[in-house]
Formats: sequence, C-alpha cells, structure tokens
Amino acid sequence: MLVASEFEEVTMIRMAREVESGPPYWCAAFLVDGLLVDTGCAHTAPELVAFLADKQVDVIVNTHYHEDHVGANRRLQDGNGVPIYAHPDSLPLIGSVPKLLPYREMIWGTPAASAGLAIPDTIQTEHFRFRVLQTSGHCRGHVSLVEPDRGWIFSGDTYVTGAPKAARPEEDVGQIVSDMQMLVKLDCERLVLFNAIGSIVEDGRRALRDCSSYLERVAGQVKELGQRGLSPSEIRENMFGDETTLVVLTQGDFSIENFVRSALRAEL
Repeated sequence: MLVASEFEEVTMIRMAREVESGPPYWCAAFLVDGLLVDTGCAHTAPELVAFLADKQVDVIVNTHYHEDHVGANRRLQDGNGVPIYAHPDSLPLIGSVPKLLPYREMIWGTPAASAGLAIPDTIQTEHFRFRVLQTSGHCRGHVSLVEPDRGWIFSGDTYVTGAPKAARPEEDVGQIVSDMQMLVKLDCERLVLFNAIGSIVEDGRRALRDCSSYLERVAGQVKELGQRGLSPSEIRENMFGDETTLVVLTQGDFSIENFVRSALRAEL
C-alpha cells in the first residue's frame, strides 16, 4: 500500500504492508528537489519503485539502517545507479542482510544489502541545501536533515510521538533528549518535522520541546524510584502498569521495561 501527498515542495510517500486486518505500521519516504529521504520497507519496495519511475531522483539519504528505511535501496540502486548516503556507522549494516525478529520480518520484510557512501556535512540539491546532523538517540548512525531556510527537518525516528513510553533496547533516552534540544535551538524561523511514520508536525519546535521536557520529567521519576531500590520491572509496574501486548508480539524487543532501563541510564 502506498499513499502520496504534497506539503509545500515535499512529496510525502507513506507505505505499509497490506494485510487483511489493515496496515500494521506505516513507514515513510520523502521526495524533494531530487532528494529521496529513506526508501521504506522491503514489502513495499516494488510500489515505491513504480511510483518513482517518472520522477527525478538524484540522490538518496538513509536517516539510519533500520529495515523500514532502507527497503527499496537495492532496487533503486540497481535500476538507475542513484548514490545512497548514510552515516558511516550505518553503512556496514545497510551493506549486509539483517537477521530480523519474526515481527519485523512480518511487518517490514528483510531488505537486500546495498552499497552506500559516507554522508557529507551538507546535501546540495538544485534549489535547497540540507544540513546533516547526527541524532543518534534512536540508534547509532542516525542522522536528521535540516533545510534552514524552509525550516524543514527530516527527523527519521528522532520524534515519532509526543509521550513515548516504550522502546527498543538500543534506544538512548538521554541522547534523544539531547538530540531534541539541539534541534529546538536551530536558528530557523520555524521548524516543520517530517517523521518516520509519515506525519508532518508543523509546530515542530513546540513538539520537540514538549517531548524532551516529558522525557526529562519521566526519567527523573524513574531514577528516583531506582534510587529507592526498585527494580526496572517494579518501576515499570509503579509508573506505567502492565506491559502492552506488544511485548509479546515483539518478543520483548519493544517494551516499557526497555524504556525504563534506558531512562535509568540517562545522564540528564
């Protein structure tokens, strides 16, 4: 399933595997002035390639290596040789076939390996100049692209929801707060967030500020309970109650307790 829409000069391309019960999870790519930010998942790669067939794509940037961001890399690369850029920490992972947990294979599929280049500090298109900023809280090798004159931020998974309470093991709550605070301080008249699930947040500065404040507050409460001797599972029960069904579906990969453990490690 693929749905495209326009916002200013940006084409947002939302994609999801189509199943009987409905799309399990959306992912997104963004096309602007010949720059394609991310390529969705393997399950929707044929649809994305078909959609882009009559459009100009000069360069691809992967915000990071996760399978819902690199799924059509290989098809696009083999089809027209478009260069793919990513953070150096992401390149070895993009260049190999990942071994995914069953839920990730079901929702997004396993991407083929693709060759990439180390991303420079800026990406220049015909009409725009994008700054490349490291935002590694979601995972190592994660970057965001900022067009200062327009106030656009292609933020990947740095900001998805305003009040997260579950996480994967590699997510770093403290670094996510730092990433958000860095973006809030950008010298731009406005900030518009284009995020990984295909949402456009027009008051991005407020959203980032509110989310980072929420994470700081929750991390402080988590740490206080930890200092009182509560275990991560006891803190989770005390603050959030039971885990959701996602913990079973993801074999513990996405859980509230992971979020609690990351908050305990956070240096805020």
